[in-house]
Amino acid sequence: MNIARLDHLVLTVADIARTCDFYTRVLGMEVVRFGEGRTALRFSQQKINLHPADNIPGLVADKPTPGSGDLCFITEVPLAEVVAHLGRCGVPIVAGPGPRAGATGTIQSVYIRDPDQNLVEISNY
Repeated sequence: MNIARLDHLVLTVADIARTCDFYTRVLGMEVVRFGEGRTALRFSQQKINLHPADNIPGLVADKPTPGSGDLCFITEVPLAEVVAHLGRCGVPIVAGPGPRAGATGTIQSVYIRDPDQNLVEISNY
């Protein structure tokens, strides 16, 4: 087997609307609806499916919990611009900028928290 790429991942969230507002306003993702009333956040060729904590569908992780995610997103936008944008959005930086280990080499990263307190890393190679 040879895995080519990540298609989607799932976040369990306390409030779908609040999560969608954050990820669209702060990270520029697009809200998409699919299936029977399901919601996802699309960016590039990937998406994040959202499961409401109070209505978990059948086939899920063993212990779906809001705030248990730790995500890293790569951007081409210089981190100085990312930091300025986060400031304008009122999103505090919890760590960084600084060097970290990415999938294919060293990255420069800043860390923030989403509304469920998931750790979100925004990085440049």
